[in-house]
Amino acid sequence: MTEKTEATTENHDSDDVVARVLSMAETRAAGYSLFTNSAAQALQRDTTGRESGFDGDQSEREDRQALRRVVGLSTELEDVTEVEYRQLRIENVILIGVYTQGSLTDAENSMHELAALAETAGAVVLEGLLQRRPTPDPSTYFGKGKAHELRDLVQSLGADTVIADSELAPSQRRALEDVVKVKVIDRTAVILDIFSQHAKSREGKAQVELAQLEYLLPRLRGWGDSMSRQAGGQVGGAGAGMGSRGPGETKIELDRRRIHTRMARLRKQIVEMKPARDAKRANRKRNAVPSVAIAGYTNAGKSSLLNRVTRAGVLVENALFATLDSTVRKTTAVDGRQYTFADTVGFVRNLPHQLVEAFRSTLEEVADADVIIHVVDGAHPDPASQLATVRDVIGEVGARGIPEIVAFNKSDLISESDRIVLRGLEPRSVFVSARTGEGITELLEMVEQALPKPTITVDVLLPYERGDLVALLHDHNTVLSTDYEEAGTRVRALVNPEYEQALEEFAVSR
Repeated sequence: MTEKTEATTENHDSDDVVARVLSMAETRAAGYSLFTNSAAQALQRDTTGRESGFDGDQSEREDRQALRRVVGLSTELEDVTEVEYRQLRIENVILIGVYTQGSLTDAENSMHELAALAETAGAVVLEGLLQRRPTPDPSTYFGKGKAHELRDLVQSLGADTVIADSELAPSQRRALEDVVKVKVIDRTAVILDIFSQHAKSREGKAQVELAQLEYLLPRLRGWGDSMSRQAGGQVGGAGAGMGSRGPGETKIELDRRRIHTRMARLRKQIVEMKPARDAKRANRKRNAVPSVAIAGYTNAGKSSLLNRVTRAGVLVENALFATLDSTVRKTTAVDGRQYTFADTVGFVRNLPHQLVEAFRSTLEEVADADVIIHVVDGAHPDPASQLATVRDVIGEVGARGIPEIVAFNKSDLISESDRIVLRGLEPRSVFVSARTGEGITELLEMVEQALPKPTITVDVLLPYERGDLVALLHDHNTVLSTDYEEAGTRVRALVNPEYEQALEEFAVSR
């Protein structure tokens, strides 16, 4: 700051003008604040001698400030030496969101999750903007004035994509694109893009493509009059008259018909692939093999937990929706019974309905399970929302009545005070760490206690040549005692009803 003693001689009117301008500049929040705490110059001042902080039944003044920047979203490189360690990024994106209820913290958590989704899809997040309003603008989502401010920000930062934190109507997307002059997509499109990148199996690819086509169908765009149907052939009798004879279907109508045809073919393929999974599941049921489904939020550590318990070798990556295809592995309980663990696709808030429908055959692993391990990221800033989101999807697939064990994963990153809070959310939960192995033994004990237990007591004498039945009792039932007699092996055991009839001929009469 230069020292100018002459400034002290300026009149008070000039000082007031400069002070007012500087005050307004500081409260503008880098160009994105419409409302200030000072009274408007053309309005009558409050005659009571105090300023009112509440404007009727509307939002608080601070909530009506134009757009809020969400701190810490930018993923641009700050050091050029990091370039060789980063994957190639294609798109520079700006995130936008409108929250109509809840707190600012909840809205910012949702934006941070959207930033993680955008990074997983392969983009660089430049900025994040939030606006509070009663409802999103039906035309441009942000409102006309804010949309123009967003356009200026897009131009100044050099962004080439805008991502909205909620699903946009086709008309909102088109109107916003017309204003900002770059591509506009929504949260659903980003999730579908990630699923498309990570799908590996034939069924998974078909399910993702079906979901993408269902999302794309109402969002096809034509150009002007080309969206109007042009009638072909003789139409004079219909009242259209001369000049209405045309080539028939327009390009957009051809696209719609092709999409419908492709969707029908994909649904048929998914139905044809379903019997293979049903056959495997029926085989496990026939052999009375209990199943445990691992469900939870994306990136909560489900695959890591499966690897820790069964050494399955499933792909583990610090990314959202890294694994989409379900994996089933067998393990053995302490009492010798065998049961299976099934890894399932992860969930996320506002999971697109198209994905829930397309992946319904995969989610049947959850619906047919005997026990559900609900994995929650204990180090997440909002674990309560994770619990609610996953339980909503579990309810949609008809698995709400299955016994549930809540496991707060990543316990090595949780402080003691956080554990008290999490225990308050779920008193009967268990803290585990797939990385260090903490709590795994306790979790397996809870799982084995929750598994359906054999209830029928049998006392059988099995010939020595029927060692297969002895192995069957040890693998799928609870053996109480074993004695080796001259005529064979005498076994007392608790069995499931489906085994009682098969062992009836070997029962020892009392």
